[in-house]
Amino acid sequence: MKGVVIKSTGSWYEVKAENGEVIKCRLKGLFRLDESKDKDSNPIAVGDKVTINSAEGDDSWMIEAIEPRENYIVRVSPKHKGARQIIAANLDQALLIVTMANPRTSTGFIDRFLVTAEAYHIPTIIVFNKQDMLDVKSQKKQDFVADIYKKIGYKTLFVSALQSETLDVVKAELKDKTSLIAGHSGVGKSTLLNALQPSLNLRTEQISKMHAKGMHTTTFAEMHFLDFGGAVIDTPGVKEFGILNFKTEEISHYFIEMREVLNNCKFNNCVHEKEPGCAVRQAYYDGKISEERYVNYLGILNDYRANYKHWE
Repeated sequence: MKGVVIKSTGSWYEVKAENGEVIKCRLKGLFRLDESKDKDSNPIAVGDKVTINSAEGDDSWMIEAIEPRENYIVRVSPKHKGARQIIAANLDQALLIVTMANPRTSTGFIDRFLVTAEAYHIPTIIVFNKQDMLDVKSQKKQDFVADIYKKIGYKTLFVSALQSETLDVVKAELKDKTSLIAGHSGVGKSTLLNALQPSLNLRTEQISKMHAKGMHTTTFAEMHFLDFGGAVIDTPGVKEFGILNFKTEEISHYFIEMREVLNNCKFNNCVHEKEPGCAVRQAYYDGKISEERYVNYLGILNDYRANYKHWE
């Protein structure tokens, strides 16, 4: 029987079968990814399309095979140093939930996620949440940050779980697609999903009684099906997305505005720091690449050298 993995808790997996039944499964003992090659800490991820079977007369089910993935997205494994964790697979898009107040999402985090999504061919929409909590200062900050990403082609949405009139635009983007929902802890992912579909009843915790805002408490990635069509994969709040399996000179390829000019660099292995004839640095000097994006690129580059260059 075929199905899709909708929840993974480590040793157990929940699979929604073709007949609509949700079946609890284990992974067949002989089925393992070649960790020496892929360095994956988890062989199965939410969104994977799988084949399951049970022994005759036995209620226990096993995942016997996994279909080739259309795409996937990873982070550095929180439990296994030197390994990556596949967060979700077979995605149509990602919605990155960010906030400019309580708490503020840095452009450094945004760019790490966008680079990871670009590398794995996952279109991303940036959703600025908690519009009801913005003061004059945070509104100006939001306008500044949103403008950076709109100028280079990313779609941006502005919503609040407490303002139902802002949610229709999110529903339109989610309808009939499989979407990853990502962001820092505390940006209101679960609260937003509850507002979009109250029957989900995802658990939240208050950040402040005054604003009654929810802090994300998801422990494991889980797929939820939407009444209006489509599915969302709710993920744990993550602090960092590691830039893995790249060559140093490839990192700039996933900054979409750098990709437009980097072929004009004098050296084909240019990393756009101090090299002569660098088209990326020239575009930065000419104001075609924002200071925030260029500084974040250098930060990612240096972090990769310090922590992940052994992946090359």
